[in-house]
Amino acid sequence: MSKNSRDPFSRPQRLLGEGMLASARRHPEKTALVIEGEPYTYAQLHDASLRLAAALKKRGLQPGDRVAIYMDNTWPAVVSIYGTLLAGGVFFVINPQTKKKKLQFLLQDSEAKLLLTDSHLAKVFLPAVQEQKTASLRSIIFSGSLPPGESAPPIPDITIENFAAVLADSAPLPLPETLPVIPLDLAAFIYTSGSTGEPKAVMQTHQSMVFAAWSLIEYIRLSAHDRIMVVLPFAFDYGLYQLLMTMKLGATLVVERSFTFPALIYKRIREEEATVFPGVPTMFAMMITSHRKKSLCFPTITRVTNTAATLPAQFIPELQEIFPQALIFKMYGLTECKRVSYLEPELVEQKPQSIGKAIPGTEIFLLSPEKEEVPAGKPGILHVRGPHVMAGYWKRPELSAKMLKPGKNPGERILCTHDWCRMDVDGDLYFIGRNDDIIKTRGEKVSPVEVENVLHSIVPGVREAVVIGKDDPLLGQGIWAFLTLEENTAANEKQLKKICLAHLENFMVPQRIIFLEQMPKTANGKIDKKALSALAENEES
Repeated sequence: MSKNSRDPFSRPQRLLGEGMLASARRHPEKTALVIEGEPYTYAQLHDASLRLAAALKKRGLQPGDRVAIYMDNTWPAVVSIYGTLLAGGVFFVINPQTKKKKLQFLLQDSEAKLLLTDSHLAKVFLPAVQEQKTASLRSIIFSGSLPPGESAPPIPDITIENFAAVLADSAPLPLPETLPVIPLDLAAFIYTSGSTGEPKAVMQTHQSMVFAAWSLIEYIRLSAHDRIMVVLPFAFDYGLYQLLMTMKLGATLVVERSFTFPALIYKRIREEEATVFPGVPTMFAMMITSHRKKSLCFPTITRVTNTAATLPAQFIPELQEIFPQALIFKMYGLTECKRVSYLEPELVEQKPQSIGKAIPGTEIFLLSPEKEEVPAGKPGILHVRGPHVMAGYWKRPELSAKMLKPGKNPGERILCTHDWCRMDVDGDLYFIGRNDDIIKTRGEKVSPVEVENVLHSIVPGVREAVVIGKDDPLLGQGIWAFLTLEENTAANEKQLKKICLAHLENFMVPQRIIFLEQMPKTANGKIDKKALSALAENEES
């Protein structure tokens, strides 16, 4: 065998960490990351990740062991992700807003062996581990310094160490000809909300994540010259994949912790000449509001992407003003397969309500509840085929069986999303609603998206609109709409119901319209529908 064929960088990337290694070899001095204004090169990331990988293995990490990364979007978080991968571990990122009880659940459920975290989260992680010791947890490594006068109290059978000291004391892990895992092994858990209220871990292999990253790179038309901006948490797969795509390409990632201070983000976009801006509808709604007060313009941005919730068609014209050189990608996905579809940006005005076609290398189709094929234009349940489909839910075989069904080929499993869509003759999808979101009222089925579209397009001054179903003894479910309005917008419930009645069937008109100053949001920036349901209950009580 020739020396070149034994070189892991001379062949296609098979494992998730290999993309960063290859980029570091090609251009070590290139800026890989700009984190809160501080640049880091590929050589620095390569060295730090291999040092951490060596340290993790020294502390007992075996291939397949889980590593919890409870951190902000920081340099230690990026090093932790790649250090875990290079050591053969399975990483999962926990949102830094997570509180004690949920952190305890995640550590217990995952059977994490190591916890990598930030010192400013000590008031959460120390009591969490002290009060409910996780049998599998052996080591805690924290970045930064504990507050003056404080020290980490001893916890039986668990070592607590400083991140910088651990890296300084570790020599880089020598890279073997093959890393300690193969593409079918697990690379990551991505926790997602469960119907029981407890999160469930989506299991993704190296193979599925490498495939998904390259498919996204292909259709978003990314290159090594791009400078991708990320303000979404790495705990959110949309944020995480910005990192994975950047490292595979050898591009540059501009990282901020959140979108909490939009003015800072606008400044960073300009300073760093970002070319790609991923966002969610709530972020774009805030940008549009700012734009109406004082014009925003980011001419360096050439791609804008949206997922997590449907981007209202009414946002597009003003987004085109804010990003005059940008292609706008409307996308749709589930954590269980990362991404399902995207709309070609050239069609965004022609098909404003569409979420597009299957991502490259995958197939989507609609089936009736009786498993029969659905013709174009008719609603059906969305099914997904492709290498990006999850391996299942960790320790939840019943839930896995609900989502993963026998496929077209012997032994194949496909993803049944349980989401209702329709498809046009060109193969482009139109989202109707998640199965759990469909409102059953007066014997009819109502798509919340359809009502939301009317509220966005017909009612003046609506910034955000969310429609949910609320149990009702007479109707089955009542339709409740929650709205936030632009400043100086006057509206009342009676007036808005009259407008809805002119554009919707009677049974689709909301029974109640509630005005809010702000929508409740999840840690990932999505609108929190559970919180809205609780508000609806309180309104009735």
